[in-house]
Amino acid sequence: MKALLKSKSTVIYTSLLYLCGCFLFLEWLYPLQDITDTESISVFIFYAFFCFLTSFLQLKWWLSCLVKGIVLLFLIHWLYFDQSLLNLGWVAQLIKDFSINMDALISRDLYTLTPVFRSFLFFILIALMSYLLHYWFVQMKRIFLFILLTFIYITVLDTFTTYDAALSIVRAFIISLVALAIANLLKEFNPASIGFEWMRKIKSWLLPLLAIIAFSTLVGFVVPKIDPQWPDPVPFIYSAAEEAGGGFGNTIQKVGYGEDDSRLGGSFVQDNTPVFTAYVHDQHYWRIETRDIYTGKGWELSEKPDYKEQLNGHIELETYTDHVETKELTGIIEVQNKSIGKLMYPYGINQAEVLTGAQTVFSLDSNSGAIQTENDSTSDLIYQIQYDIPSFAISQLKNSSEEYPKEILDKYTQLPSTLPNRVVGLAEEITANETNRYDKAKAIEQYFNQNGYEYKTENIPVPQGNEDYVDQFLFDSKIGYCDNFSTSMVVMLRTLDIPARWVKGFTSGDLIESNFGSEPDKYQITNANAHSWVEVYFPEYGWVPFEPTQGFSNLSDFYFGESQVDTEADDDELDTSADSEEEKEQVTEKQEEEEAETAFNLLPENRDTNPFSNWSWLFLIVFVVITIVFLYLFRNQWRTKLVSYKMDKTADAKTFQEAYHHAMKLLQRKGLVKDPNQTLREFAKMVDDHYGTSEMGKLTGYYEQLLYKNEFPKKHSVELTKLWKDLINHIMG
Repeated sequence: MKALLKSKSTVIYTSLLYLCGCFLFLEWLYPLQDITDTESISVFIFYAFFCFLTSFLQLKWWLSCLVKGIVLLFLIHWLYFDQSLLNLGWVAQLIKDFSINMDALISRDLYTLTPVFRSFLFFILIALMSYLLHYWFVQMKRIFLFILLTFIYITVLDTFTTYDAALSIVRAFIISLVALAIANLLKEFNPASIGFEWMRKIKSWLLPLLAIIAFSTLVGFVVPKIDPQWPDPVPFIYSAAEEAGGGFGNTIQKVGYGEDDSRLGGSFVQDNTPVFTAYVHDQHYWRIETRDIYTGKGWELSEKPDYKEQLNGHIELETYTDHVETKELTGIIEVQNKSIGKLMYPYGINQAEVLTGAQTVFSLDSNSGAIQTENDSTSDLIYQIQYDIPSFAISQLKNSSEEYPKEILDKYTQLPSTLPNRVVGLAEEITANETNRYDKAKAIEQYFNQNGYEYKTENIPVPQGNEDYVDQFLFDSKIGYCDNFSTSMVVMLRTLDIPARWVKGFTSGDLIESNFGSEPDKYQITNANAHSWVEVYFPEYGWVPFEPTQGFSNLSDFYFGESQVDTEADDDELDTSADSEEEKEQVTEKQEEEEAETAFNLLPENRDTNPFSNWSWLFLIVFVVITIVFLYLFRNQWRTKLVSYKMDKTADAKTFQEAYHHAMKLLQRKGLVKDPNQTLREFAKMVDDHYGTSEMGKLTGYYEQLLYKNEFPKKHSVELTKLWKDLINHIMG
């Protein structure tokens, strides 16, 4: 009885220890949603729990691999394929995808691995970790190394990424203390250690353990903490907005898109209110308008807005010339916040139309590039946009040498007469070693990342009196957000007589739905994504975007080499035959039909966003869960039948050994546990006395003969089978 109680307690404590290992492993998964493009980690958390459960049940290796593999394939299908689970066409696509990825692995071209294959590899990693942690936590009881690695992992991510690990560290601390206590307690469960009676009283060790953990956690919260001694090496990646600087003095406002940019500076707090949702294939900045007059305190327009209606939604806005390569794309914008009253658009927009909502009139102010939207709808508006996204050739920008048009030079090199001379001197110093316009712009763009400037949203000063906004940022505060960085770059470029202008809009937002194949991705853009950046003018190519703000990346496409646009234009001029013109018209009509169909499918109401819309998926997961539960609940019965079948078919030494071990496991589950100090004969006598039989003693005699003499009485195989079956009937009767 004492051995039985000890065994049950050991199982309970081992289960708790393994559960702690599972929760610690989850701390490795939680940051993925913040530091990677992983859309949702819930599916990986589900699979992790499933694998840990399977490993804990200690199923046969082949059964464990089979069950984990079935669930893995189901999850891959759920995430990436639209076909029915019963339609084997998706299997062919999966095999083809794996073949392509295997070639990429062999050629070490890892950047071309598809999301399907990367997810598959990650699922395999989770399955392997569940097995390894079962070995470390349950069998070896060596858990300190994994705990140490977990804390290193969390703290490194907290320091060098945007992941906030404050709660994660507290959780890991509590889980680790519980795991270490249980692991050390289990080491005492042997005859040579202290008595076990006091351990069976949970309150004898659980209450002190909980008290120590609570006290340690409380101390961690209340004790004084010194400020960070090093600055954060990684700037914030969330965008700042212009309205933060709209106030005066040291007022703090919510971040978001604002109209008044005449007085920049001041602190702001984040506001994650949704503005619009975008369904596009590539992430990019969303432009709204530009400013051209720098006053020393902020930005204004040189001309009063003059909006002109764009007939049939055709947007006559050109920010680059025909010498720039482009790619034609279509996207959908679903506007939740109509208070802005202007269209958010990517570079190269040429067409906009309303898909749902009231009729909308698009009007363009050519000076600022703002596209005003006029409608009387009270519901969310959905726009379809067509745009030719540009790609800029760096070699061409470096070779830009044409003179600037006078109207561009006069308008976009304007500076206030009060601008301090040291701003001019700094711009000349930064670009002293550069010989072309592009390299000068890049030198200023990169200057802020290497000279002590810091991206911050709090305690940002507002220039007072005769203070200049750019001068204050460049030489005094050296802290600020996008407005500070972008305005400073524009002003320094203008001191070098390089035309530049200040642009405002939104960053690409947060990826909330990544789709496989030809379907577009879904991005959510909030007030927190409001942003400002820089455009520099190159006479041959137009306005080129630059990104000076720390922690932000220029999402425009740049490449080395020559453009192919001129060559293609020459080829088009040579092809003047009537047949070619007719073919072009047919191609155009076909493209328009495909775009119309694509636009209809992109609408939110036409997209299948319900993962359980196909009932076969739900049926499969329910079937798998029920099967696993059934196999576990009736594991003694089906394992016994399997061993009995083997005994009847091939009663050899290996089968008999397996049958004897199975009988020992069944006895253990019935509470008859062999004490470490007992011999097999003593244990067999205890079993026979318990059931009033002699089968266990006879079986043990044959087993010892096999174990110590390597002899198996084949002529008695029928007798062995009968003895074993009789014993099993007594045990399970």
